[in-house]
Amino acid sequence: MELRLKDVCQLRGITQKELALKLGVSEMTLSRASKGNTSLQMIDAIAEALGVPVTELFDKPKEGVIHCPHCGKEIKLNPEVK
Repeated sequence: MELRLKDVCQLRGITQKELALKLGVSEMTLSRASKGNTSLQMIDAIAEALGVPVTELFDKPKEGVIHCPHCGKEIKLNPEVK
């Protein structure tokens, strides 16, 4: 199962290269992890480094909800407001 690393990194305002440096792993290792070729410990470390729950690495984004790139808090969008 692939991880949503690209999406989650964008939401958190960090590049995958910066994430790899923060984790102390190569970009290749992080690339393999994003394709699901990794350990549970690495998935936990990635989630911790990004400040998100592990489930956010797997879940599809909720319709009408975004996450604050600074604190990760869910923000519900109101489609009726123009």
